[in-house]
Amino acid sequence: MSSDVLPESLSDPVVLAVVGLVLVAVTVGLLLRIGAQLVALPGVVVHEFAHAVVCRLLGVTIHEVAYFRLGDPPGYVRHEEPARYRQAFAIGVAPFLVNTIVAFAAFLGLAWLFPTVDDVRAASPEAAAVGLLLAWIGLSVGSYAFPSTGDAKSLWKQARTRWRRSPLVLLGVPVVLLIVAVNLLSRLWADLLYAIALGLAAFVLVTGELPIGVEELPLLAGALPVG
Repeated sequence: MSSDVLPESLSDPVVLAVVGLVLVAVTVGLLLRIGAQLVALPGVVVHEFAHAVVCRLLGVTIHEVAYFRLGDPPGYVRHEEPARYRQAFAIGVAPFLVNTIVAFAAFLGLAWLFPTVDDVRAASPEAAAVGLLLAWIGLSVGSYAFPSTGDAKSLWKQARTRWRRSPLVLLGVPVVLLIVAVNLLSRLWADLLYAIALGLAAFVLVTGELPIGVEELPLLAGALPVG
């Protein structure tokens, strides 16, 4: 289409440039969002799998489950309301336990495969690929160990509505409050820091030391006080 058939406002080079920049920004933002969701795939799948397994073990009917999808939320398990508080509690905290175990196992494998930085440098392409896979699984699954916003809200609702009928529910309130607080801290990257902490703990368990010493971090070494 020639410029003489376009509205005058759209034929302005400045307007065309702005429209082009907006389209590029939207496209890049969409691609980054899809990429971030794909990076989170293992963590989301394990998180929802933990919910689903505990629901089935406790006899709680599942209406619909999505282990992963490109959307918000990236995964979910829709089930009937549990008849007992302990069922709701177990379903809510299951991902924390399962994701933590899976992530820690992945990091243990990574630490066993590459106990030192020199092992990473000398790794074959196949070993490097396995190492990247284990690191991806560990970070992704560990980052999704924390309860989601829906999990935290559901547990808080159950605690508020049932404690009068069953005073024993009060024993679990501190844990529920901790879960709500942890969910809020996820906005400050606490979930990623938790995954990193799991990785460091795995390396310490396997090698007896952190995977990277201070000597490997010149910026950090320079910031340390001398003498």
